[in-house]
Amino acid sequence: MEARMPRPVKLSVLLTEEERAGLEEICRRQSVGAAKQRKARILLLSDENHPDGGHTDEEIAEIVGLCERQVVRIRQRYVREGDPTLDRKRRAPGSRKLDGKAEAHLVLLCCSDPPAGRDHWTLELLCDELQRLHVVESVCRETVRKSLKKTSLNHGGPNASASPNLIGRGLRPVWRKSSTFIKNRTTTSAC
Repeated sequence: MEARMPRPVKLSVLLTEEERAGLEEICRRQSVGAAKQRKARILLLSDENHPDGGHTDEEIAEIVGLCERQVVRIRQRYVREGDPTLDRKRRAPGSRKLDGKAEAHLVLLCCSDPPAGRDHWTLELLCDELQRLHVVESVCRETVRKSLKKTSLNHGGPNASASPNLIGRGLRPVWRKSSTFIKNRTTTSAC
């Protein structure tokens, strides 16, 4: 006989009249974002204290157009945390993976020679090297890509240096004055 994993206990949404009125107001307002309205609707449909609520997660998912797992997460988060569920989670300040010092290491690494057997640095190689050098504990490719995009590095361009080369005196365009006769008037223009 196969041993089955016990199903996790379903966290039930039990809204008070005030909470329900607040969520219904969010659903009616047009100035509220679609994601917030959708979350409020999920909570209203899963409320077991109301005759219109008590729907299964599968039914709610079909009604609001999300997958069942997202509905479960929203419902569980509301039961555990309350009202902050409706708003997006804010990142803690200073939680950036690549701060200024780490970005400086990244740029220095990009400007160095690639590993043996490679002709250029890839995002994966950069991530691995930053971890190997203990600059960061872990970092994903997307974080490295965004950091590099913020810099104005131009690898392999015609002028890949930090400041442009000065052009010799004879190579610069020179402005000349010329006179053109138009309908009995003489005008001076720059060519």
